Amino acid sequence: MSDQRFVLAGVMGWPVAHSRSPVIHKHWIAKHGLKGSYVQLPVQPENLEDAIRGLKALGFAGCNVTVPHKVRAMALMDELHPVARRMQAINTIVVREDGSLYGMNNDGAGYVQSLRDADPAWRGDAGPVLLLGAGGAARAIVVALLDEGAPEIRICNRTRDKAQVLADEFGPLVKVVDWAEREDAQAGVSLLVNSTTLGMHGQSPLELRLDALPVQALVSDAIYIPLETPLLAAARVRGHRTVNGLGMLLNQARPAFEAWFGVMPEITPELRAAIQATF
Repeated sequence: MSDQRFVLAGVMGWPVAHSRSPVIHKHWIAKHGLKGSYVQLPVQPENLEDAIRGLKALGFAGCNVTVPHKVRAMALMDELHPVARRMQAINTIVVREDGSLYGMNNDGAGYVQSLRDADPAWRGDAGPVLLLGAGGAARAIVVALLDEGAPEIRICNRTRDKAQVLADEFGPLVKVVDWAEREDAQAGVSLLVNSTTLGMHGQSPLELRLDALPVQALVSDAIYIPLETPLLAAARVRGHRTVNGLGMLLNQARPAFEAWFGVMPEITPELRAAIQATF
C-alpha cells in the first residue's frame, strides 16, 4: 500500500476469545510489512447493529463476522456480493471509502478448498452429503457443495424448522432429516460434515455413532478448536479421511485480507505452525 496508512480490521462474534483469526491476519500483516492490526470484537447479539454501524466511525477497513452474527449482519449491509446473497449470510464486511458496507461470504469457497487441500481427488459429485447443523456456516457449505455438483444434501439439525428453511430455499436436492435419524442418514454418503458447535472446546459433545457410514466417506468438521474433535478422532480410528476446520478458516481469510490490506496472502507451513502453537 503506497500511503502505508494504518489499517484496522477484526473479528466480530459472541463469544470471540477462541478465534484464531487474529493470529492469521497479524502473521500476514507482519510478513508483508504492513501497518495495521487485527483485533477481537466481542459483541453481544443485542448490540450487533450498533457495533457494525460503528465500524466506519472507528476507522475500521472492515471485519470478519462469526457465530452467531453471520445471518443477522447481512441485513445491515449496503451491498452484498452475489455469493453472499445466495447464502443469506456473510462472514466478511468491507468498509468502503464512502463509508458504505459491503458484505461477502468466503466460507463456502474456503470450505471446498480445505477438502481439496486434504484430498486433491475429492469430487463434489461423488455421492450424497450428510450435513449436521443449519446455521450460517451450513448455508455457506450447502451453496458451495451444490455448486460442486452434490447430488443430494441431507440436512440434520437439532431444531428441524431451521433445516426446513434451508431445504425450502435451496431446492429438491436438499432433504431434511430429523436429529433422531442422524445415524441412519449416514447410509450411502460420500461426505459427513459437522457444522454445529457440538464438540467444540467448552461445548457439549456431538453424540454420533458412525456404524452406518461408508468406509470411503470423507469426514469433515468445521470446528478447529480442538484440531481433532471427538468426531474426527472416531472417524480416523475407523479409517476415514478427516478434515478439520482449520483449512476452511485459513482459506476464507485470504480474500478478506486482500479486501482490507490490498495483498493476497499465502497459506504457509509457518502460518499453520503459528496457529497450532496457540492450542
